[in-house]
Formats: sequence, C-alpha cells, structure tokens
Amino acid sequence: MIDNGAPLMVSLKSLRDRITSVKATQKLTKAMQMVAAARLRRAQESVLAAYPYSKKMAILLRKIKADIEGENVPLLISGTGKEKVHFIVIFTSDRGLCGSFNAHIVRSAKDFINARLDEGKDIKIMTVGRKGFDILRRDCEHMFLEHIDLREMKRIDFCYAEFLSKKIIASFKEGHFDVCTLFYSKFESVLHQKPISQKILPSLSFSIIKEEEMPMYEYEPDIALMLEDLLSKNVSIQILCALLENLTGEMAARMRAMDDATRNAGEMIKKLSSTYNRQRQSRITTELIEIIAGAEAL
Repeated sequence: MIDNGAPLMVSLKSLRDRITSVKATQKLTKAMQMVAAARLRRAQESVLAAYPYSKKMAILLRKIKADIEGENVPLLISGTGKEKVHFIVIFTSDRGLCGSFNAHIVRSAKDFINARLDEGKDIKIMTVGRKGFDILRRDCEHMFLEHIDLREMKRIDFCYAEFLSKKIIASFKEGHFDVCTLFYSKFESVLHQKPISQKILPSLSFSIIKEEEMPMYEYEPDIALMLEDLLSKNVSIQILCALLENLTGEMAARMRAMDDATRNAGEMIKKLSSTYNRQRQSRITTELIEIIAGAEAL
C-alpha cells in the first residue's frame, strides 16, 4: 500500500504546487491588466488633449509657410538639398509583457532601413526605449548614434519632447543627417495599433487645411525669425504626439496581453484541477479496494 501510494502522493503534491503557482501568476496578470487599463485611459486623455494644439500649430505654420515663399526659407523647411544620410528615431517601450507591440515597430523600421541601404543611403539610429535598442543592437549596432532610456523619465510631457527635439534639430543644423523620420505605433483601438513612420525634418508635413479656414496674420517683428521658432516648437509637438500615441498603444497592447494571459491561466487551472481530482479519486478508490481485499482475506 505504501509503495503503490507513494508515487501518487508525489504526483498530487506536484499538481497542488503547480495549481498554487498558476493561481499566483493569474493574480499578477490580472493586476497588471487593471493597471494597464487605468494608464490607458490617462494616456488616451493626454493624446486627445495634445491634438487641438497640434492642429492650431499646423494651421499657423501652413499660413506662415505660404506667406514666406520667395523669401529666406529656414533650414528646417528647405533642408540640406540632399537625402544621403537618414536619421531614424525609433520609439518603443522600456518594458515587455505587451505582446508583439515593440516587434512590429522595429520590423517597420528595419524594412525602411533595408530599403534605404539598398538605395545606397547612410543610416543613423536613435532609439527611445530599451526594447528597441535590445532588438536592434545585434544587427545595427554600427548605425547607432544615441540611445535614450525611458526609465529615467517620470512622465511624458512637453518638456521631455522639447529636450528630444532640441537634440535632433541641433544635430540636423550641424549637418549630421539630411532627413529625420520617426517610427512609433499609432493607437487605433484597444485591439489594433499600427506602426507608422513620420518624416519631421525637413519639409515638415502640416495637416491639410482648407484655404478658407486660414485666418489672416500680421507678423511682428520678423516673419522669418517667427517661423524658425515655431518650426522648432512644431517638431517638439510632433514628437510629443508620437510619444503619447506610442504610450497609449503600449498600454493597450499590455492590457490585451495580460487579459489573454489571465484567461490562459484560468484554463490551465481548470485542467490541472481536473487532473488533480481524478488522481486523488483514483488514489482513494485504490485504497478502498485494498482495505476491502484485506478484510475479505481475514
């Protein structure tokens, strides 16, 4: 009886330990899902709050750009006159557990990089977020210009976006690259985030605004100086919108991934519990048969 029961006891203990472990994991994934859902709501509110400013900035810049044609156009619009060196800024997250969110962004950037290399262009890379750096480090280490870790940043705000834009604009004016393109994930819904690329330097793309919607402006003291300053701020607001969109997509992807993990843990618990109950019942039945057989032998 002891010899027959010992393997079953070990098996039952192992199953109990596994059930306990999976239940603990399920609690953790459920908590992470709830945290991601709360952060997703805040991130969506931040994105919606940034859009009106971005739209007004686009209207103003489109009008000023039309008025300044024929005069001294700032370098941020005219560019260097060539597209030899491309500067790629890739926004990803610092943490994982968000499904294929980061992989999709990096795959989109890699496709762009390979296409430019096939054309004979030079590539320089800046990664914002540890995951993108980790994925690209092996294949593209020689192309890296800089990496920025998001863990040092408490929150995404305009000051941080302005910090990034100043670094990019300063490098552009020093002639380190000819074209700058952002890669990030645009939030479309909780179930879908779309990796996109956005060229920010030069020839900044402004929103399409109808002529009749453009107000009339008087410029003081100088239209060229005003445009230079506004263009710098526009790069900052575009970077801010990209960061907020990326954060929103990350939270949505993590919420969905943790929801899937919680449901998978629940299914695993059911299967393990069913196996545990069957083995326990089998052990009890075996012991009863042995007791009855012993009693009949006496």
